Amino acid sequence: MDALARAIARPEPVAGLADRSPLAGLARRSVGFADVLAQSVSAVAPAGAAFTTPLLVSALAGGMSLPALAAALVIALLTASTINEFTRRMAATGSLYTFVARGLGSAAAFVAGVGLLIGYGFIAMFALAGAGYHLVLLVARLLPVAIDPMLLAAGSIVALGALCLVVLARGIRLSTRVTLLVEATSVTLIVALIVAVIASNADRLPVLLRQDAPFDPQGFAVAATLAITAFVGFESSAALGVEAKRPFANIPRAISWTVLVSGVVYLGAAAAQTVGFDVAGLDPASSASPANDLAAAFGVPWAGLVLDVSIATSLIACAVASSTALVRVLFSMGREGLLPPALGTTHPRYRTPLVATLVALPVVIVVPLAVVFLTGSVWTAMTVLIIFAAAGYILAYVLACVAAPVFLHQIGELGWWPAIKAAVAAVALSGVVLLYLAEESHGARAFGVWGFLALLAAGIAVYWARLLRRPWLRHAIGVYDHAVAGDVLGGIPEAEWVDDAGPADRRGR
Repeated sequence: MDALARAIARPEPVAGLADRSPLAGLARRSVGFADVLAQSVSAVAPAGAAFTTPLLVSALAGGMSLPALAAALVIALLTASTINEFTRRMAATGSLYTFVARGLGSAAAFVAGVGLLIGYGFIAMFALAGAGYHLVLLVARLLPVAIDPMLLAAGSIVALGALCLVVLARGIRLSTRVTLLVEATSVTLIVALIVAVIASNADRLPVLLRQDAPFDPQGFAVAATLAITAFVGFESSAALGVEAKRPFANIPRAISWTVLVSGVVYLGAAAAQTVGFDVAGLDPASSASPANDLAAAFGVPWAGLVLDVSIATSLIACAVASSTALVRVLFSMGREGLLPPALGTTHPRYRTPLVATLVALPVVIVVPLAVVFLTGSVWTAMTVLIIFAAAGYILAYVLACVAAPVFLHQIGELGWWPAIKAAVAAVALSGVVLLYLAEESHGARAFGVWGFLALLAAGIAVYWARLLRRPWLRHAIGVYDHAVAGDVLGGIPEAEWVDDAGPADRRGR
């Protein structure tokens, strides 16, 4: 028997390890890289954003839309790299909420947590409403009968929300595999269309460099700000830190790849749409459905139908992925005692945060229904819901970027590059969120801005009320996973270790 075989057969005892993880109950170390990548990519929903964000950016930046998207990609990459300073060292279901707690303490962590709950919750609502919107377009094209679009959209939101609840309740592997299949198919279709449009009109590529109007710095800044909202959600795989295999390697890779893949898809979509609309002689500003308009202009209307299905399914995957992250942040807060402890429990068979799912999903379904009927339009409801989501996400990103160098300094690993990228990302994102809220506060969607601020204030008030009643909570926030006795050869749980006598008698075990 060689040394390795002896070490495995009779390992040296490793004392003092916990018998259970603080986040026990989840399906620990059960999903691989493809699953965590699907979680982040689906939360961003690049297939769904590829045909909306570039047109909105183009309307603001004109010929500078590609540089505006590129600037947003750089900021997103800096933010992702900063967040990965945590994900390489810590596995937590609380994601940025837990990371901020380890760097800045409980008060800042709860503000980040409220921002994340708003971000994950409202992006799931946006995705359900968006899927309903595209399904209405699809039904109207396939079945030209008198169907009330509002009722059809409402029914779609309820049905898809129920589907999300079932998928989330049945287990993380089902959730991630569903989103992986759906999003991979959607992105493949989008990329195929982008390549086809650009390849068949390569001689028109100089139009991408054409600048019809003088450069407008404010318009460029607003366009880049809007473009950043298309990347939010890239970090959601961090919420699977406990459930991921090799989390310190797979989650950072998933986060970085998500930003890069999404950025490439957006830049390609912007180029394809600019070239396509120029060739067809159409005005992109007047297009309500760019995919269908371009497909019809190029004589392939069936491609518009396929893309409607692709975008709708991408948004369904986004709803599942965002809800997955949402319920895990609630689970983490419940496990810590900040929220009711029932939220921190898991289903004994499926090992999912069932109570958190049953609490969160009805809200995710009811709120977009209410906004749709209040505004009288699914599209208008979507534009309001995205303000809540984007502001919540970016607030959490800012706090995570501020927390990262503090955390690295605390553990003695702060270098010049992590400090610089965190500072640049924090400053850029702070400017983004302030500019974004200021811009939207004067328009027709001002309700989204004031509603976000009201929710944020209510969340902070809940935190302080809980803290006054339970002062010990300030030391309980920030729970993350760590090695337990079962993870280590020769591991001895703390309960079996006797300080004076050494390891307890383990014969018969």
